Amino acid sequence: MTTRLYENSIFLEHATPEGHPERADRLRSLNIALEHPNFDKLDRKQAPQAKEDTVLLAHPEEHLRWVMRKIPEEDTILQIEADTHVGPKSLQAALTGIGGAIAAVDDVMTGKVDNAFVASRPPGHHAEKTKAMGFCLFNNIAIAARHAQQTYGVERVAIVDWDVHHGNGTQDIFWDDPSVLFCSTHQMPLYPGTGARDETGTKNTIVNAPLSANDGSDHFRDAFKSRVLPALENFRPDLVLISAGFDAHHRDPLAQINLVGDDFDWATGRLMEIAGKYAGNRVVSLLEGGYDLEGLAESAGLHICRLMRG
Repeated sequence: MTTRLYENSIFLEHATPEGHPERADRLRSLNIALEHPNFDKLDRKQAPQAKEDTVLLAHPEEHLRWVMRKIPEEDTILQIEADTHVGPKSLQAALTGIGGAIAAVDDVMTGKVDNAFVASRPPGHHAEKTKAMGFCLFNNIAIAARHAQQTYGVERVAIVDWDVHHGNGTQDIFWDDPSVLFCSTHQMPLYPGTGARDETGTKNTIVNAPLSANDGSDHFRDAFKSRVLPALENFRPDLVLISAGFDAHHRDPLAQINLVGDDFDWATGRLMEIAGKYAGNRVVSLLEGGYDLEGLAESAGLHICRLMRG
């Protein structure tokens, strides 16, 4: 397997307040993990900055303009929603996250690599069509899915979200879309309050597998085996996208799911099997949450290792 990692130092410059869980140290901890010899063959590239109008693949222009108006000019951090902040470099960081996601889709669709991981921030899966929330400004994975459809004519895109918080934004964007399957495991009840099993979308292409507080590996793997994998088999995706949040790790401070690093390795392997069967091995994974630095580094490291190993 050939695996490409997209990164960029601009992601460290998206400023959040002191003590905020979504902080630049998250990427610094991952970079330390990637110094291990296991990652010597990882193809590391600079994520390019997307043009502003790329946002319009998944959001109306009013939302783009709203975010742009909120970006402060000088060295300040502004709160734009209950838990979401922007600094002077936040728009540039968000557009570079989108640029990395689009470049990763280009790479797998043109056969340059089998799969790719984008180590970006801010995350994206809480951003609804018209709303920034949950640390997210734009929905990177939704934009990546639309890019794959519009540029390469991909007919069926599957998005699997194992962040411990439900990907309400991705669900919102694809609620009425039969060409995109959205599958999510997450803790419930928990922020943002969506993700019940009976939320299935108008075309039955939304599959939620909620977990309860203190659930561990067995419950997570059972949710995958009983809900997510059968939906993927039935859908037969041409491309698999992963919203890879690592905050279901037992060390994470923002939730109460007790996964270990091996669970993310296992889930990655199952999705790669689906991609091998139906999607020519094409997998693109985008970093979402994960707020304990040690848990994030371990889990994301194992996830990337599995992508490289096949």
